[in-house]
Amino acid sequence: MKNDTIAPEILYREKNETDFIFSDNIKTTNVSETKFFKKLKKTNTGNLLVLAGSFLLMIGAAFLVFLLEPDFELLHTNRMSSVLGFTLIIIATALFIFKGGFFLFNAFLYFKYRSIKSVSDEQLPTTTVIVPAYNEGRLVYDTLLSIAASDFPEGKLQLLAIDDGSKDDTWQWMLKAKEEMGDRVSVYQQPKNMGKRHALYRGFKMGTGEIFVTIDSDSIVKPDTLRNMVSPFVVNEKCGAVAGNVRVLNNKKAIIPKMLNVSFVLSFEFMRSAESMLGSVLCTPGALSAYRGKAVFACLDEWINQTFMGQPSDIGEDRAMTNMILRQGYEVRFQRNAYVFTNVPEKYKGLYKMFIRWGRSNVRENIMMAKFVFKDFREGSKAGTRLLFVNQWLKLIMAYPLIVAMFVFIAMHPVLFLSSTFLGILIYSSFPVLFYAKRHNVSESFWAYSYSILYTFGLFWITPYAIATASRRGWLTRG
Repeated sequence: MKNDTIAPEILYREKNETDFIFSDNIKTTNVSETKFFKKLKKTNTGNLLVLAGSFLLMIGAAFLVFLLEPDFELLHTNRMSSVLGFTLIIIATALFIFKGGFFLFNAFLYFKYRSIKSVSDEQLPTTTVIVPAYNEGRLVYDTLLSIAASDFPEGKLQLLAIDDGSKDDTWQWMLKAKEEMGDRVSVYQQPKNMGKRHALYRGFKMGTGEIFVTIDSDSIVKPDTLRNMVSPFVVNEKCGAVAGNVRVLNNKKAIIPKMLNVSFVLSFEFMRSAESMLGSVLCTPGALSAYRGKAVFACLDEWINQTFMGQPSDIGEDRAMTNMILRQGYEVRFQRNAYVFTNVPEKYKGLYKMFIRWGRSNVRENIMMAKFVFKDFREGSKAGTRLLFVNQWLKLIMAYPLIVAMFVFIAMHPVLFLSSTFLGILIYSSFPVLFYAKRHNVSESFWAYSYSILYTFGLFWITPYAIATASRRGWLTRG
């Protein structure tokens, strides 16, 4: 490894039950230290420029809206006087009411949510942890060491690491972990690159645990993560799967990870907390998920042979497994106290490719969910699950109309569009800012504004594109 390589070392500090602090281990050469601090200074300057630019745009937009109030009034009057304009206002108002009501409902559920506390060592079920890896290099070694450091009885833990035909030194790092950990980990190689789903399938077939936990090979878990992940299965026999709480590992290295770190907190700690109260978390994330073995084997053959429009499904394995477990009548829960820190793309190209993959999976699995969600798929109330499903479909249905409306608005009233959009971002993003500030850190929370600007102007095309290309295969972000 080069002298200026930065290896993540993990330190722990108690803060709101969560705080993982990553400090970079700077190599001792003066040259490396100089390079590091120069890079750090340049990064901090860039961060400040992005945040300052975001605020200037939004504050300037607010002032512009104030100045252009007569123009907005005229536009509104013209719309009200035409049938098409009036119809659009009615639709927009209905959507606003639905989304506002949906948000308030989620907020109500969020405040009711409580994580399940860890059960005793005697109560913990036997657990198989599967770590599929492809071209992860040293990261898989760090992942395996973090799992081995878990506060979990060794006799009840089986750890399987599977190299999916990597072209780099991933296998060597797995062997190094095996050499250091001995019988605590078993390592295997696929004969060729077959895809993450097939690597997980091999792990499911070899696993002996009552519970399966899947962890991405570029992720780090806290010592209490595993026991917190499996505890819901002990106290709730209806629980078929559990989603972990995903945070960003490389959020000190680039601007995009900083944005995603704030976005993930809202997505997991707010949205999945609400979904969990309905027993219907819609997606157990690839970075950290747990499944009841009985539920997995009831759908394993269907899962590994899943197709979409005649093509084998090589993406969305996590959402597909979640859907199949929900369909069996099980509940899917979220554990806010089970943390995993995972790597995310640091550049725009990697980010949009990741979102395209997620978008295509979302289209496919919403179609699959439509086949059972309005049936009697489980005991008890199903209204909450159906509401979540309707909200998901509404995003897809409105994708093209909103794109068309946006371009028409830009063509006819570009200044009004830009000013109202930036003001809307300022208002809309204030909730994730306040939420993150309350749960974690005030200074980092402001990245929610920058992320909303990036998503609105740089990623708005993802959903329409994902819908149009939902049948395409490929992981996209794999090197």
